Amino acid sequence: MLFTPRTLTRVIALISLSGFLVACGSGGNSSSDTNASAAASAVSIDAGLIKLNQVGFLPESMKLAVVPDVAETSFKVVKAGTTTEVFSGRLGMGAVWDASGESVKLADFSSVKTPGDYQIRIEGLADSPVFTIAADVYQPLLAASIKAFYFNRTSAELLPEHAGKFARPLGHPDTRVLIHPSAASDARPAGSVISSPKGWYDAGDYNKYIVNSGIATYSLLAAYEHFPELFNTQNLVIPESSNSLPDLLDETLWNLEWMLSMQDPDDGGVYHKLTNKNFDGTVMPHQATSERYVVQKTTAAALDFTAVMATASRVFAQYENQLPGMSAKMLAAAESAWAWANANPTVTYQQPSDVKTGEYGDNNLADEFAWAAAELYITTKNDIFYSAFKPNETQITVPSWGDVRGLAWVSLAQHRNHLTSVADQQLIARRIESLASSLHTAWSASPYKTSMQKGDFVWGSNSGALNQALMLVQAYRLNGKREYLDVAQSQLDYVLGRNATDTSFVTGFGEKSTLHPHHRPSEADGIAEPIPGFIAGGPQPGQQDKSDCRVAYPSNVAAKSYLDNYCSYASNEIAINWNAPLVYVAAAVQALTPK
Repeated sequence: MLFTPRTLTRVIALISLSGFLVACGSGGNSSSDTNASAAASAVSIDAGLIKLNQVGFLPESMKLAVVPDVAETSFKVVKAGTTTEVFSGRLGMGAVWDASGESVKLADFSSVKTPGDYQIRIEGLADSPVFTIAADVYQPLLAASIKAFYFNRTSAELLPEHAGKFARPLGHPDTRVLIHPSAASDARPAGSVISSPKGWYDAGDYNKYIVNSGIATYSLLAAYEHFPELFNTQNLVIPESSNSLPDLLDETLWNLEWMLSMQDPDDGGVYHKLTNKNFDGTVMPHQATSERYVVQKTTAAALDFTAVMATASRVFAQYENQLPGMSAKMLAAAESAWAWANANPTVTYQQPSDVKTGEYGDNNLADEFAWAAAELYITTKNDIFYSAFKPNETQITVPSWGDVRGLAWVSLAQHRNHLTSVADQQLIARRIESLASSLHTAWSASPYKTSMQKGDFVWGSNSGALNQALMLVQAYRLNGKREYLDVAQSQLDYVLGRNATDTSFVTGFGEKSTLHPHHRPSEADGIAEPIPGFIAGGPQPGQQDKSDCRVAYPSNVAAKSYLDNYCSYASNEIAINWNAPLVYVAAAVQALTPK
């Protein structure tokens, strides 16, 4: 096989070692080459590229590529690096995508199903990136996207046998955490010391936030609830891999145990975050030694905690022998937090003057109340919680950390056959169908064949794309309409390369993938390539970080406003709530696409 430099990069990037998927890229992100990479990042995006999912496709999946609006009317699929043609087809009509300003055509090669490595070839254009067709094509991606959470563990030494060259000393034991004045109570006055270890670093920084942990942890639990067969025998090569729990649940439990430690045992309230007073510099975790605090109890934190613990209680109920009493402990914690939230229904987060880290502030708490009530209803079968859910008032939206209404409907749909008689089955189906239908309409009108619209390019836009896919999957699971699964596939295609930046936004995956994420361990470890399996936030025209970057964004256009540079926390940071829907969607597409 003939390898272009781009093809060779991809081959290297997809190498897995001993099952733990230490993927290798071709670029660097050490401090010595930051300036060179920054210059490369500033080069204008080439509008003449064929853009597609650079990882590949399942044999029976829909397969599309976006092509420049050239005069040529046909395309070929060839075996990678050869002239051997396996398919030829007609290009679609040209159309302009307002989110990127490009006029493009579509190439549909869904009928190519034979496993192998291929490229798209069009007269006058460079060949597309190599893509693979295989029945297990997403399994390495799925494993790496879960293992990214392991690489973001706090209170843990990452050993070479689990982390390979990304091994590092223990950072942030969090066994000595101070009560901030904003979180003080009679039983725990300011300056009191508590222990709150474990959990995951929230994003590219070294702090931990209950609100963002909520949606992230739930999304992983939902992946297990919906597709357990994919995870029951999966070996991620993490310290717990030899025990009798699936590795996905082991990893999720690492964060759940931290969340439990954030509940005040005296009143059931939940601290909003565990944090330094200021963000750490670009250092490794063990080099970040500032004092740590728990900050303010909030209604949002208590309700997100309630929802996640109620969900976790039912997921871990089947593992009573392995974790005696854990399921009951989680449910009791959920009910205690629910009681606190109802007694304190309007306590929103107010950033103390001496704390400068992330806020996750939210003044609209109706969605958190609805989600918490729905999860308690499903787990306890107590109709009072269904009434508290207020089903007729609770609309459905694409989930985000600040709007979790959609998660309630996801859980109700999943458990629809085991609900009490008060649940309105038709309403549940109608809510899911209505959202999926609107996303399908947007996809149908899109020249790029994505349900992402111009207004969707906000901070963390890639998680928006994936959460759209997550909701489309629910509709497919309810009614079996293939078009909903196809649009979910398109959203995965989008983050893996079929986008206006021609970038696979998942580190280590694709010929041209994110190389310089805003992620302190990936930047400070002195290793050329980033830790694999993390998804970057993605394009968004706000460019809130441009004054902190020595290199300009390549474009101000919404779908192209992406800078692959460590300085770009507004477009290139990683976050647990962005990786979690990547896990879910990769699992769903792998599990649901007909064989």
